[in-house]
Amino acid sequence: MVSGVGAAGQAIIRLLLAQGAGEIIACGRTGTVHSGQEGMDEFRSWIAEHTNSANIDGSLKEVLVGADVFIGVSAPDLLTGDDIATMGEKSIVFALANPVPEVDAVAASRHAAVVATGRSDYPNQINNVLVFPGFFRGLLDAGVSDISDEMLIAAAKAIADRVEPEQLNPSYIVPSVFDASVAPAVAAAVRAVASARTSQG
Repeated sequence: MVSGVGAAGQAIIRLLLAQGAGEIIACGRTGTVHSGQEGMDEFRSWIAEHTNSANIDGSLKEVLVGADVFIGVSAPDLLTGDDIATMGEKSIVFALANPVPEVDAVAASRHAAVVATGRSDYPNQINNVLVFPGFFRGLLDAGVSDISDEMLIAAAKAIADRVEPEQLNPSYIVPSVFDASVAPAVAAAVRAVASARTSQG
């Protein structure tokens, strides 16, 4: 489940699909995005073509039932802890609206196995500062300006790899924004992909 169908939602869906994610359903303000809807912008049109294979029409709360993962890049207070309770067992919630997430992190954590937000006062802060410094350093080092999905995936893997297996737990799935090793690792990963593309092309 992805809540938010603008540029951020579309990019997240694209990268999830590139990594082999299964069925994805996206929701906007009026409910699910599906084929046959009128007046869709370019992001919604792309999402309609690549998600919701069953063409389900419903509200966010309706399609959340049984979902394994919720990713929100939308608006505050769309869900309650009771809504999260309807998700699948050991569900994962990334409620990233800032400063107020789609669902209260404490309420969500009573039902979900892992909860992340964009806020610094809760565990698992998802913050673009983990990406941008190293990503742009890698682009500059490689002398390229085009950004590919392969670079984005490499950056994500580099960030994830900064959490050692013995450190990984429900309250620590991403490194701290203060971890000085993150930016160099991301830069190296992006540089490697960018350099490989340059040498091939």
